Amino acid sequence: MANQQSNSGNPRVDIEYRRKKSAEEMRYQVVSFTLMIFLTLIAFIAVGYDGFSHWFIVPFIILLAAVQVVFQLYYFMHMSHKGHEAPSLFLYSGLLVGLITILAFMTIIWW
Repeated sequence: MANQQSNSGNPRVDIEYRRKKSAEEMRYQVVSFTLMIFLTLIAFIAVGYDGFSHWFIVPFIILLAAVQVVFQLYYFMHMSHKGHEAPSLFLYSGLLVGLITILAFMTIIWW
């Protein structure tokens, strides 16, 4: 621990800063997890409710799934942090290729 390099020159300030950042990050993860559980419950309720048609339920569940993917990426996989630009680029490029592929197959089959 004697060889650690601190950002401010004061190890006590750096430890307090890390504790504050860790507590803030943990709060974000707990809130995100709670929202994801809530969205999952909404999806189950939508499927279980007989008043909705499948034309509403399927896109609604896909929308809820997309929101949960964003929560997973940005809060649990730490994509919101600095230094994750290259993985983000590859992830979004793969997403774009996947969406274009789905669009291509849907247009070939449906039209």
